Amino acid sequence: MLYQTLILGAGAAGMMCARYSGPSTLVIDHARNPGEKIRISGGGRCNFTNMYAEAKNFLSANPHFCKSALARYTQWDFIELMDQHGIAWHEKTLGQLFCDGSAKQVVAMLAGELQRAGAEMWLQTSVISVTRVEQGFSVALDRDGTPQTVTCRNLVLATGGKSIPKMGSTGLAYDIARKFEVPVIDTRPGLVPFTFAEDRFKPLAGIALPSRLSNARTSFDEALLFTHRGLSGPAVLQLSSYWREGEAISVNLIPELPLYELLRDQRQAEGRRDLTTEMARLLPGRLVDHLAKELDLRGRLADQSDIALQNLCNQLSNWQLTPSGTEGYRTAEVTLGGIDTGALSSKTMEAKSVPGLYVIGEAVDVTGWLGGFNFQWAWSSGHAAGTAIADSC
Repeated sequence: MLYQTLILGAGAAGMMCARYSGPSTLVIDHARNPGEKIRISGGGRCNFTNMYAEAKNFLSANPHFCKSALARYTQWDFIELMDQHGIAWHEKTLGQLFCDGSAKQVVAMLAGELQRAGAEMWLQTSVISVTRVEQGFSVALDRDGTPQTVTCRNLVLATGGKSIPKMGSTGLAYDIARKFEVPVIDTRPGLVPFTFAEDRFKPLAGIALPSRLSNARTSFDEALLFTHRGLSGPAVLQLSSYWREGEAISVNLIPELPLYELLRDQRQAEGRRDLTTEMARLLPGRLVDHLAKELDLRGRLADQSDIALQNLCNQLSNWQLTPSGTEGYRTAEVTLGGIDTGALSSKTMEAKSVPGLYVIGEAVDVTGWLGGFNFQWAWSSGHAAGTAIADSC
């Protein structure tokens, strides 16, 4: 079978690319249904973009690479598409946009757009091999148990990274890139919970509170969640993308709380009250019990000098912790690293050394923050490749 364009992956980037890539486009995916990561995202409501999406919200060896695609297909363009299809949405926090209804509406919208563009989609179809031929590429497939061979002029890698392997993620795009000597930057899990040895925080599982997490490179002010295995929550997931093994992190448990002034005032008004009792009015009680062992919270408020109260506040605003690791690709929302942007055109997403080979979405060394940024990269990079392919036909 001969197609102008073969897109590997019927996820966010792949379906967006097919919407623009012109006639004779085939999209394949190993899954039973398209857009499975879209379906499960945002608790089933799909955090489909962010109102404040811009290049500074992305990690890459080349932080400028994403600018071109993001500028040519913005969050407002995708919002307009949602509105055209009558899909209601709302802002949750920090510019994060979610469907009022179900993430399945976004999947159906993209599948419908793909069909209207004249593209085909084969599901339950796996890649066996990819080879270079005179016409472009020959791809051997297994379509629900039946061998098929597709020849295409343009081959688009939209298979994502290694995150959430239970959904079938394999790193296929990296394997194909290496086959054609396109460099790949080492990958690691991103937007992933931290783990700690010996169930350190197991007694605190379920406690959540506002916090500021920091390391030498950056900091994030969002919720912190204690789990049976360690730390999670938005602040942790964000910082994990900037963390390296063996590195300590700083946890500020009182980022917006004028704790020193509160304790000093209460010392005057309720000096006979135990320090731990007063702390439990300001922080979760189980957390105070845990911290009492580390920070020596004995005695009454009246027993605490100004220096002692200041030292306590300093400790709570700079709690030094060293994770033993992360939960890995099993729960990571994204894959950091990937196909080297230096090998790709930032305008078209085409490999510079392999004409007709395009790479989009998570497979590229461009990784967004938590909050809809990775979907925006999927829309923007898919649009960049799709329009470039259409223009070349």
